[in-house]
Amino acid sequence: MYDLNSFIDELERKNPAQPEFIESVREVLQSVIDTVNDNPLYIRNRILERITEPDRVISFKVEWENDDHEICVNKGYRVQFNNAIGPYKGGLRFHSSVTLGTLKFLAFEQIFKNSLTGLPMGGGKGGSDFSPKGKSDDEILRFCRSFMTELQKYLGPDTDVPAGDIGVGGREIGYLYGQYKKIRGENTGVLTGKALEFGGSLIRPEATGFGTMYFANEMLKAHGDSMEGKKIALSGFGNVAWGAAMKAAEMGAKVITLSGPDGYIIDEKGVNTPEKLNYMLYLRNTNNDVIEPYARKFGATFVKGRKPWEVPVDMAFPCAIQNELSGEDARALISNGVKYVVETSNMGLTRDAFEEFINARIPTAPGKAANAGGVAVSGLEMSQNAMHIRWSEKEVDDRLKGIMEGIHHSCISEGREEDGYINYQKGANISGFKKVADAMCQLGY
Repeated sequence: MYDLNSFIDELERKNPAQPEFIESVREVLQSVIDTVNDNPLYIRNRILERITEPDRVISFKVEWENDDHEICVNKGYRVQFNNAIGPYKGGLRFHSSVTLGTLKFLAFEQIFKNSLTGLPMGGGKGGSDFSPKGKSDDEILRFCRSFMTELQKYLGPDTDVPAGDIGVGGREIGYLYGQYKKIRGENTGVLTGKALEFGGSLIRPEATGFGTMYFANEMLKAHGDSMEGKKIALSGFGNVAWGAAMKAAEMGAKVITLSGPDGYIIDEKGVNTPEKLNYMLYLRNTNNDVIEPYARKFGATFVKGRKPWEVPVDMAFPCAIQNELSGEDARALISNGVKYVVETSNMGLTRDAFEEFINARIPTAPGKAANAGGVAVSGLEMSQNAMHIRWSEKEVDDRLKGIMEGIHHSCISEGREEDGYINYQKGANISGFKKVADAMCQLGY
C-alpha cells in the first residue's frame, strides 16, 4: 500500500528544486492513489515508482554563432518520460525560462494527455533556454541547426517525435526538420507541426484551440447547457487563444478578453471578426509580447498590469502559461458567477485554484484533457506521414472532434462523484493513468 505523502516526500528528495514537476505528480497521484492501492498488480509492478521516473533525460550543449560572430552557448534537453503505449511525443520549447524541472513536469503531463487521445503516443518534452525573441532569422536558423545536430541522434518516427511549443512555431520546425534531413537523409514523420509543403497536417495551428472548444461544448451538453451566448474570458493571444476564439465565435459564444504580459483587453463586442482574429496572428508573428495595440486598433478597453480573471464571464479559459490562474483569481471568478472553467494551458491553474472551483462544484476541465487537441492532430499528422497521404481539412477536423468527445466521455466515466458532480480532474487522471499502467504491467519490465 502506498502512502501519498511519504511517496511525494521521497520523490521531492530525489528531485530537488523541481517544484513544477513535484506539483504535477502530486496532482495526478491524489486522483489515482486509491485506484493503485486497490489493484495488487499495480503495487507488485511498482507502477508509481516507474511512472514517475523518466526513461531517460538527455542534456546537451548547443553552440551557435550570433550575427556579431560571437559564439553563444545554450542548454538543450529532451525528457523521454514513458513510451509504454507508443513513441515519445511532446513539444520543444525555446524560452529563457526553460529548466529541466519545467520540462519534466510537461513531459509527465504529456504521458496522460497522449493516453487520453486514444492514439499510440508516449510522453516526452524538450527544449532549450534559448529565446527566439529579439533574434534575427539567421541566428534562429543557426541555433536550430546546432540544436538538431545533437538531438537527431535520439529521434525517429517510431522512437521520439517532437512538435512545437512556446518559441517553436512553423519557422523553427522547418529549420529543425531541414537539419534532420541533411544529417539523416530521410523524409520521415519525425517532427510534427510541419508546413503543408513537406508533410504537415491541415488545421494543426488551430488544433489546440479548436479542441478545447469541442471539449467545452461536450461539458456544457453534459450539464444541459450550450455555448450559445456565453461570455468567455481567454488569456494570451497566441496560437491557442486564436484557435479558441475562432471556434468559440463559430459556436455562438463571445470571447471578450485577451491578455499579454502588459495586461488585458476587454472587447465587449467580441473577438469574433476575421479582422480581429487576423490581428491576433499579426501580433504573434511580429514577436509582440503586448496586447495593448489591440485595444487601440479596435476601441477595446485596456487594463494595464492585471489579469482577465476579474471580469464577470460565464466561462474562463486560461490559454497562456502554467500557474496563470491562482486561488485568489478563482475566488474572483466564483464571486462574479463563472459557470465553467477550462484549463487550456498546461497546468494553467494552481492547485489551490482547482480546489476552489471543485469545492464550489464548478465544472473544471484539466489541461491534459481540454488541451489535448494539439497533440491529437500531431498524432494524426504522424499517421498521414506514415501512409504518405493528406486528409482534407474536414477529415482532420472530424477526427479531432471525435477524439475530444472521446476524452470527455472518459472523464465522465471515471470522474462522476456520488452527488452527481463531474470531477473532470479526477476523471482525466484516472482514465489516462489506467491505460498507461495496464500497458506497463502487460509489457513487463
